[in-house]
Amino acid sequence: MRENGPVTSATRKPEPPASPDAPIRPRLIATDLDGTLLRDDKSVSPRTVAALAAAEEAGIEVFFVTGRPARWMDVVSEHVHGHGLAICGNGAAVVDLHGGPGAHRFVKVRELPRKNALDAVRLLRDAAPGTVYAVEQTYGFNQEPDYPKLHMEVPDTLASAEELLGPDAPGADEPVLKILAYHPTLDPDAFLILGRTAIGDRANVTRSSPSALLEISGPEVSKASTLALCCAERGISHEEVVAFGDMPNDVEMLTWAGRSYAMGNAHPDVIAAASGSTVANNEDGVAVVIEQLLAEAQRA
Repeated sequence: MRENGPVTSATRKPEPPASPDAPIRPRLIATDLDGTLLRDDKSVSPRTVAALAAAEEAGIEVFFVTGRPARWMDVVSEHVHGHGLAICGNGAAVVDLHGGPGAHRFVKVRELPRKNALDAVRLLRDAAPGTVYAVEQTYGFNQEPDYPKLHMEVPDTLASAEELLGPDAPGADEPVLKILAYHPTLDPDAFLILGRTAIGDRANVTRSSPSALLEISGPEVSKASTLALCCAERGISHEEVVAFGDMPNDVEMLTWAGRSYAMGNAHPDVIAAASGSTVANNEDGVAVVIEQLLAEAQRA
């Protein structure tokens, strides 16, 4: 299902709790994967597995909210419970992981219109000469010949971004989820600022890599806005959401959630956006907080 109409606002509108001494019981945990839930070796620790299962058993839904494409979700597919859904591509898709690796089903797709994508490519080429691109679609991955081997996969097609986004391109009927833009020499944060300035409201621009790699999605498409949609469908308010993250693509989600935690290894912008902090991903920071939340609930 593609979605191109108005979406639920992902801007937090704070409402005071009924009592400052009674924290609102969480109903949903939203966690990023790389640098957050996953350790640096891309594993999910036994402590974290146990914490996720305990949260689900206590009636708290867990959503994995990641920049990863759906085909890279095998690392956590065995840990989904209940609904089995994950938000992938920085909010560009909601995916049912119950089928296991390679058998996922797209429940919701919020695509990047090809005209917007072509505008973004043109504007960023002008602003940052030397930028090279890859195109992420629901099932396909294509790239320019000079795009570096940043991902552990072989592209389906090698061509210029303009050709890959053209009407006669392979997979032209398949939704574009995001454009990846890499620059070989720019500072990652400076590239992000430059990209947002150049592209404006034609697309949402963020980053999650330690290199100068931008992730360009549809206008207003972010982890936060898609999470807000999923929560609205469940009657869950932002105050009932606890979120975790470590990189700039998590900032909107952490700002929107009622409670949010920056990992001990987080980017400075994430630390500034979150309402709290935890220890690093390699120290099971997500599990530490979940255990505390469940202990709070037992005492209440």
